[in-house]
Formats: sequence, C-alpha cells, structure tokens
Amino acid sequence: MALYVGLLVFAAFATNMAHEVRVTMEPDVVASIGSAPSWNRQSRASATEHVQLIFMLKHDADKLRTFEQTLLEISTPGSSRYGQHLSKAQIAEQLPPVDGARQAVLTWLAEHGVKVVETSGAEDMIAAEISVQTAEAMFETTLHHFVHKTHKVDLIRATSSYSLPASVAASVYVVGNLVQLPVIEGAKMVTPDSSAPQDFPNGCGFGCRGKVTPDVLQQAYGLGTAPTSQNATMAVAEFQGVSWNQGDLNHFNKVCHPAAPVKVDHQVGKNGGLVCKIPVVGAELCLEALLDIQYIKSVAGDVPLTCISDLKYSLLNWAKQIATMDNAPLVHSVSYGNDEVQQTSTSYMDSVNAQFMKLGARGISILVASGDQGVYGRTGHKSDGKFHPDFPASSPYVTAVGGTDFAVKSVVGAEKSWSNSGGGFSNAFSAPDYQKDAVSQYLQTAGQAGVLPASSHFNSAGRGYPDVAALGGQQNPYCVAASLLIASSMTGVAGTSASCPVVAGIFARLNAIRAESGMSPMGFLNPFIYKNPDAFNDVSAGKNNANGPEGFTAIKGWDAATGLGTPNFPKLKDAAVKAALPSSTASIVV
Repeated sequence: MALYVGLLVFAAFATNMAHEVRVTMEPDVVASIGSAPSWNRQSRASATEHVQLIFMLKHDADKLRTFEQTLLEISTPGSSRYGQHLSKAQIAEQLPPVDGARQAVLTWLAEHGVKVVETSGAEDMIAAEISVQTAEAMFETTLHHFVHKTHKVDLIRATSSYSLPASVAASVYVVGNLVQLPVIEGAKMVTPDSSAPQDFPNGCGFGCRGKVTPDVLQQAYGLGTAPTSQNATMAVAEFQGVSWNQGDLNHFNKVCHPAAPVKVDHQVGKNGGLVCKIPVVGAELCLEALLDIQYIKSVAGDVPLTCISDLKYSLLNWAKQIATMDNAPLVHSVSYGNDEVQQTSTSYMDSVNAQFMKLGARGISILVASGDQGVYGRTGHKSDGKFHPDFPASSPYVTAVGGTDFAVKSVVGAEKSWSNSGGGFSNAFSAPDYQKDAVSQYLQTAGQAGVLPASSHFNSAGRGYPDVAALGGQQNPYCVAASLLIASSMTGVAGTSASCPVVAGIFARLNAIRAESGMSPMGFLNPFIYKNPDAFNDVSAGKNNANGPEGFTAIKGWDAATGLGTPNFPKLKDAAVKAALPSSTASIVV
C-alpha cells in the first residue's frame, strides 16, 4: 500500500510539473553564440545522439554568504581559524543545495526517463546523459552541431535560449554544457630569435638561447634548485582535446636536465586525442599542455603532478572531477578562459564561483591565467571603447596570474607588464574586501598621475585582477619541447598560460615546505597574497594596451596589469611559514 501511495504522489507531482509555467534560462545565450564567431553552426543533431549535461543546483543566498565568510576566515593569516580547512562532508553540510532542489530535478529527469550519473562529493551537481530528442523536448530548444573553424572541435549545443518548468528553474543556476561555446586558443608560438647575451642563463642548449628556461626562472625569482621528496600535490587542467606526449617530455628532460624528471604522475580523463605535430591543424593546442607540464614541474620539482583532461572546455566538468576526488591535488593551474560577456549568463558564473569557494574551503588553491589579449579581451576593441574582463580570472575566489617581460630584453632583473597581459576590473563582481585597499590606492594614484583609462571604459568598483604576475611575454618566450614535423625540438611559446603554471609550481613548493613542519596547505591564496605584498617583486613599468588604444599602466604597488608583482621565493617562503598554524589546530582533510 505504501508503494502504491508513493507512486500516486510521484505521478501527481509529474503531472503538475508537465503543466507548469516555464521559465526561460540564460536569456543572453543568443548573444553568447554571436560572440563566439570562430564556431560554425552545422546540421541539426540527430535524435539518437546524446548530450552530457550538468544541473547546477542553487544555494540559499544567506548560507552562501555565511560560507563565504567561513572561507575568508580559514584563508586569512591572523584569523583564529586560519588553515582549519573543511572536509567534503563538512562543506556539504554547511552549503547544501536549496531545500527540495535535488528532488525537483531528479523527479523531472525521471519523468523523462533520463539516466542520472550519481557522483559522491558533488551533491549540488546532477550529471545526466540525455538523448537529443529528449533534450529538445525537455528544454524546448533545438540542438545543432557546432564545429570550430580552425581546430575542428565538434560540440552539440542549443541554438537558442532554453526553458525549464518553474519548479526546476527555481532549483538550478543553469543547465551546464547546453549552451556554452568556448573561444579556443592555444599558447602563442613565437618566431625563433637565438640572439641573447652570453651571460643570459640558459641550461637547455643553443635551441633555447634567448628564451626563458628553468635556469632563467631560478635566477629571476630566487627559486634555487627544487628539493626532492616533497609532500605536496598539484595539477594542470587541459580542455578541448589538448594533448601531451611522453616523447616531448623526455626530450625536455634530456635537453634541460631539470632537478626532477618532468612527467605526469596521474592522468584524469582522456589525454586529448590531437596529433601533436605542429603543421597539423589544431596541433598548436598541444603546446598548451606541454608548456603547462614542463614548467610547473621545472619549478616545483618532484611534487606529484596530476593532469585533469576534458575533451570539452567545461569548468563545471572540471569542478565535478575535483569535487569527487578523495585526495584532490592541492594546487591547480588553469590556463583557459573567456570574456565575461562571452559567458552565457551571470547565473553560470555564480554557479562556477560556488564551486571555487567549496574547493578553497577544502584547502585547494586555484590559479588562473589572466588572458593574452590585454584589456580588450577576446571580444576585441569595439567602437564604445569598453574593456572586456576575463572569466574565470575575474572571479573573486581564484588567484589570477598576469604576464610580464624583462624591462630590458634578455637581462634578468626588473620586469614590465607584457602588453598582451589580461587585466582590469570585473563587470560582474565587486571588489572583495581582501583587495579593496590595494585597488583603491591604485585608482587614486593612477588617477592623480593621469594614467588611468577613460572611466567609462571599465568598472572601477569591480574585482581587480590580476593578483600577481610572472614572465609570459613574447620578448623572451619560454623554451618548450614540442614535436615539429617529425622529431621533438625546442620552440618559443608565450602567454599567461606560461605565467600561471610557474606561479602554481611556486605555491606547490610552499605547501611542501609547510608540510615539513606539520602545517596546513595554503588553500585559497588571495587573502595571504594581499597581506604580504612585500613578498613580490613590484612591477612599475609597462601597460597592457595590446589590440587597442588604452590599457592599465603598471605603477608602484598593485595595478591592473601585473597585480602585486612577481614572486620573490625567499620572501614568500618566510611569509608562508610565519602565517601557518600547526597541524594540531588545522585539518588538512581534502
């Protein structure tokens, strides 16, 4: 009898849902498709094809604010809770989805016979594989193939906004992977230039003359030789089928002789699928993974490296992959992004931010490249002159890393902003408390000096980024082992895609140093960074004005071109040890 009654209740609920008012979700999706001109819409997807979607469940606004405060308390040196990170179970208890959200979505999916992929540790995400025929009926939209013009990546996406029954719409931020079309870019190849003074550090042979190598980074940032037997973990994120191959890593080891072999210790997801021969269309994307792996390992040494791969560009898939890991890597380098205006909605960015907050609360550090198009972003310079900030670099819950060049080419010393380095102020998120003083000082000083861009072109109240910077410009590109034609050789590569893994490797080393003394991992880094500006080499020259007439000028202190500057490892080491709490008062369960 109880089962019969339960079935009646379910049937009544499903019948009511079928007749509910529908709510249009992510109404700006048409603009999003229009801002991704590198994609061609192809034929309509066949009814029997499938899409893998993620329902991002909403959080109660009050609980989200309380959780944000908890994150800041456990991430801020000097707080009585500093370093007391939360377990997955504690996070699930403190930040659950809104009441009834999970059941509302599951009931709707069951009504349509949809298979749900249950994932432990991701209670606010529901992954589902849905046939195109069912998805079009459920979301009242049409699905087409979209093929990238250059790299031939093929995605199935909606061609217009989608809608949900009101009860489901009230339960979710967005349905992920249904409308997002990423801007696919590889690292920047740089024309070879072997000229450099004889005293410019190399260590990788003639093929790397004039380029940034591990020896250059050691001298520039005081890294010394990376130690061995380090108790820390780190990861790089690779999307869109980006590949790495062991042959190129072996060649880097042979030529550059790093302190510990450059290798991938753990692979999560499929390792790309591209043929990594540079003349092959799309193969330059392989440079992204090779750059990430070769330089995060060169800096961090034998800290175990995990490569987290996804054939799509999906921050939601990536967050779900990490959320379900029992022992997630503690430092993550992410060299991907789009402009804020290229995101499908603010709700989408809010759903990503919630995941960033959860990871930070577990003691996980997320570092993101600030972009390689200056202040105008991937959208470019328009007639209105407005800047286009990058996401996720503009998220208040990640550490954004900008790019620099040496002030004098091939001379290790003072640095300047790389003109292409992404930076600016978010149009979606206000400046967080941890950076308000630094940003206010910049706006005042730059304004008085007459070097601020037109006020109508950026949001001075927004979250400022980058937070820090490192070498990444085209003047002295990074020397990367990659397959050219037949065999591996050394080639020049530039971008904040280089800056980000370098800084991530440095913080992985700091985690290892702290672990030696029983200290907790650093977790969400920004409160620590802004409390220790003297641990960075200030950059006060250059401007990120590539691709347009304006940009932000680097000046003394924080600026929207280079953040607080580049790492000074000896000073960072001292600050990190002084900030930490003993393990007896800090949980490191991740």
